[in-house]
Amino acid sequence: MESVEVTAEGTHLSAAWLSAQISEASAAGIATTVTQLIRAGEVAAGVQLPTVRALAARLAVSPGTVSAAWNILRKQRVIEGSGRQGIRVLERPALLAPQRFENVSRYWQGDVLDLTLAAPDPLLLPDLAQAVANAAPDPEQNSYRRPGITPALVNAVKPGWGWEPDSWLAVNGGYEGILLLVSSSILPGQHVAVADPATPRLLDILELAGVVVVPVATDADGPIAESLKQALTKQPVAFIYEPCANSRSGTNMTPERRDLIAEVLRDTRVLIIEDDGLGDLALGPYAGLGALLPSQTVLVRSYSKSHGPDLRLAVVGGPAEPMERARLYRQFGAGWTSRTLQNALAWMLTSDAVRAQVQRARTEYAKRRTQMAELLADRGVVVESHDDGLGLWVPVLNEQQALLVLASHGVAAGGASGGAIRSGHRQSIRLAIGKQLERPDEVADLYAMASRAL
Repeated sequence: MESVEVTAEGTHLSAAWLSAQISEASAAGIATTVTQLIRAGEVAAGVQLPTVRALAARLAVSPGTVSAAWNILRKQRVIEGSGRQGIRVLERPALLAPQRFENVSRYWQGDVLDLTLAAPDPLLLPDLAQAVANAAPDPEQNSYRRPGITPALVNAVKPGWGWEPDSWLAVNGGYEGILLLVSSSILPGQHVAVADPATPRLLDILELAGVVVVPVATDADGPIAESLKQALTKQPVAFIYEPCANSRSGTNMTPERRDLIAEVLRDTRVLIIEDDGLGDLALGPYAGLGALLPSQTVLVRSYSKSHGPDLRLAVVGGPAEPMERARLYRQFGAGWTSRTLQNALAWMLTSDAVRAQVQRARTEYAKRRTQMAELLADRGVVVESHDDGLGLWVPVLNEQQALLVLASHGVAAGGASGGAIRSGHRQSIRLAIGKQLERPDEVADLYAMASRAL
């Protein structure tokens, strides 16, 4: 039996041959067999797979079963295309990795100036070793019991949380918290409303989960209520946004906008996931939805930028049901976060000296934002916003050309397109201001030149 058929449209994998290779006619079984055949070289790159109906008929299963198998392979980036265009094996099946946030820094030379990430300045962070030394010893140190969070950390985060959630969970960074919530509370194919633009890592997580993203427009005050109303017509099961120090605009949602958004979401069953990536470094106070809609809102607050990325710590607080789903899902992997690090963060959050140090860092980052914004303005470039955060977004005529100009001068930057859900956003590139720049005038010159590249 021939495995392929050659037609005017190209090379097609025979449904008869493929069905004979499949021993388990479930979606997972079909996907596993096809993957094995590709890896063994028995199915070549570029070959078009059988149609859903043709293979379903051969296997005596429903078309939905084959469609589900193709969706698995598409998600694993083994195949591409759709029913009308034909589904083909990728020329080079991709490794499963975040496509928007894939870090290529391992390919750079040592003298590259990395301005891609809004990372904190190590010189402005509290001393982790001192925090560990001063942390209260945990009575269950080295126990295999899996606590959601230590009592010391709960008591430390409560005063600044904004409301009293039903449940708490310490996780290994903010994006792990979001990944746990998305993976445990949202099913593939369900709709999720997302404030647009979003962070690239969030969009990667949602793509991995197989959800349908519904964009919600934003402005300087936060998500726009009318756009959220329109998104609700798609019946999303969740709404995800940044309440503080938006990673793109640097703005904090105003209390007035919060009230409007709360009215839109009140009396719905939409799960609200708030992504607070800046944490205690944010200049503005938290004006999120938790205090108004506590039964719907989960806040994920990271302490990486304010207290140190090697803490690997964020705290999640919200209603009991989604929190318990996230906690149970976590038992498949890490299970719990180091008690030592949790109690070290608890000590930092309650230390007057550390609080003063975080305040000094907050002030210093504001100075750096203002300095770079003024240097760019002197060169005729007005940044989109510099209210808050560890980065500036510089408008450009052509994002890809601007990035190439910077790269040619040894500067690595990131473009805004990775976080855009809809087309039509103003093109811009990031200028990270977390670390002190040795030659800020030269950097401003380069960004001004890049902004005009076509």
